[in-house]
Amino acid sequence: MLRRLCETLLLPPASALWLLLLGTLLRRRWPRFGRAMQVFAFGWLWAASTPAVGGWLLAALQTSPALPPHGALPAADAIVVLSAEADRGGAEYGGAVVGPTTLQRLRYGAALQRRTGLPMLCSGGAPGTGLPSLAALMAQAATAEFGVPVRWREERSADTRENAAFSAELLREAGVRRVLLVTSAWHMPRAVGCFERMQIEVVAAPTGFRGPAVEDWTSFVPRWSGLRDTCLALHELGGRLAYWLGG
Repeated sequence: MLRRLCETLLLPPASALWLLLLGTLLRRRWPRFGRAMQVFAFGWLWAASTPAVGGWLLAALQTSPALPPHGALPAADAIVVLSAEADRGGAEYGGAVVGPTTLQRLRYGAALQRRTGLPMLCSGGAPGTGLPSLAALMAQAATAEFGVPVRWREERSADTRENAAFSAELLREAGVRRVLLVTSAWHMPRAVGCFERMQIEVVAAPTGFRGPAVEDWTSFVPRWSGLRDTCLALHELGGRLAYWLGG
């Protein structure tokens, strides 16, 4: 709860709004400082909401190239697909289902499974009280929608570090040492680091690449998609920092 509160306050738009409020309060006693803070808050919210800034931040995190779409792939013993989010309501399906980013990762994992025939592991704990694990939702979608089997379901994790730790337990029991790791391109560096700390050799298999940050002049105009990308990137950078500080 504390982690989520801190993240909410530090990420836009909340960070810009409380800075704007603070600047307004400070203007009575320190007019110049208060105005400067207001201007900074407005500029920060504008910049954070533009596709140019959000796209640049995400692109900077995409350090692993895509695997070749055809032909031979690097040798591995298994495929690991990491979860992201769930559609907790899933009214049209009668219950919770995997969310868009999780589905994107699962789709690529299924494509790799059909190409290689390797066993697949899905990793992700329950997204909320009383809901099935993300791994279970992924396994259901993999079988019913993509026609590929899932051999292992890691259902205890709540973050990337736990994805790696709990998945490594299952993989080592099966004698797996090298995996094709599937996750979003911007999430891959942190995921690779977590799995390698668990002594699992990783072949990065990124998906969901963010395209060019600047397409035309509208890339510098605030949009919800720009704010989303900025928040994703800052969340990722914050996660790296937290793992580094935590050892």
